[in-house]
Amino acid sequence: MSGDGRESEGGEEEVRGARRIPGPRGAADDLDLESVPLPPLPPPGPAAPAGSVPEQSVSEQSVPEQSAPEPPAPEQPVPEPPEAPEALMTSAPDLPHRVLKALLGAWALSACSAEETAAVEEHLTACAPCADEALRLRDAVGLLHTDGSLDLDPTLRSRVIDGCLGRRPARIPVPEWAAPYDAETARLDALLRDIGDSEWHAPVRLRWFEEERAVSRRTTVAGVIGHLTAVDGLLSTALGLDDPLGGGEAPLDPTERTERYWSSKRLPPTRAVREPWRAQSHELIRTASFAGRNVAEASVSYGAFALPLQDAALDRAFECWVHGGDIADAVDYPYEAPSAAHLHRMIDLTARLLPAAVAGRRRSGLAGPAKDLVTAGAPGRSVHLEIEGHGGGDWYIALDSPAALGSPERAVAQVALDGVEFCRLAAGHISPVEAAAGQEGDREAIRDVLFATASLSRL
Repeated sequence: MSGDGRESEGGEEEVRGARRIPGPRGAADDLDLESVPLPPLPPPGPAAPAGSVPEQSVSEQSVPEQSAPEPPAPEQPVPEPPEAPEALMTSAPDLPHRVLKALLGAWALSACSAEETAAVEEHLTACAPCADEALRLRDAVGLLHTDGSLDLDPTLRSRVIDGCLGRRPARIPVPEWAAPYDAETARLDALLRDIGDSEWHAPVRLRWFEEERAVSRRTTVAGVIGHLTAVDGLLSTALGLDDPLGGGEAPLDPTERTERYWSSKRLPPTRAVREPWRAQSHELIRTASFAGRNVAEASVSYGAFALPLQDAALDRAFECWVHGGDIADAVDYPYEAPSAAHLHRMIDLTARLLPAAVAGRRRSGLAGPAKDLVTAGAPGRSVHLEIEGHGGGDWYIALDSPAALGSPERAVAQVALDGVEFCRLAAGHISPVEAAAGQEGDREAIRDVLFATASLSRL
């Protein structure tokens, strides 16, 4: 140090070259931007476009010189990578046959990676068995879509049976008149197989008409099957089979037979009732098939009336379908109408029973008097019953006598109904007033026919 307290010049140079610890930084708002040095200008090089270099302030000149960085090498165009050969871009991994076969399911579901997809598709061009399997899997994937109904086509069973019988006819075929009963018992049995044990106790309300009013009875799914078993026993008796009500004096009236079956508690009201009912229907069809043609005309007594066996079997098919719908409604199960051919035959049976039903209501004072009696077999006053849609057709219902012949020339009125709606009316599930019918002509005649149709219903 010198005498005045200052360091010598050599010492000053040593201190000046030492590294200093920077002081604390001020806040951004307190910073004097005028005193902050600007970055140095770039080294001389190619001319920059006007306005690209910022102007420097005078204070820049006081900044000590620093070693300038080496100028960057002149820009050169970057060469693009060479295109991959086409063979390398489309090549698939070389996988063994067993691995590719195991990937077919994932490939059909579009779940393979791009490399696996390429390998599988390349393999399918050379392997015929795997190509056939891939097509079958792709078709199966189409069935997995849930936008359509998962329920089977109601005509599927008949189409399968027709296809089988077309290739190999049955040695002893089911009679044509028993085909509707065979089909409807099979459809109801398919429903019963699908429901759970608890659903056999689901409440079912059976409805029908008596005279001028609607009547109903509450039971369960098992109770409905017991009812069908009891009434089907009438056909068993006519064919010489065992009556489900046992020996003795069993009643013939369907309602009385049902009440006796329910009160006897032969089987608990559970799934246990299904097997006896199905075994009885199988035995009826088998016996009718072996009995030959003459059995179709055998009389089946219902107490107050009787029907030929072929009509009684059609009546039982109708009731099986109706009560199958009652059960389906109780357990929330889809249930379609019978095939058009079978439904047409059910409607035809109802139409043939209507003249006697009108006459019976007239004897009870529930229908209008006869206006033009004719001899048996002669054309009489008629109502034209036009059934539209599924299983439809045209029938002419004689009004004044069951022995009269329905005739289009003597039609005094016309009623138009949908086929399923007409069957619901005949089953007592809708009232004659509620029936959506197109009507034209004699109003009294139309009323007599509609109410006679509802009177055919029973428990």
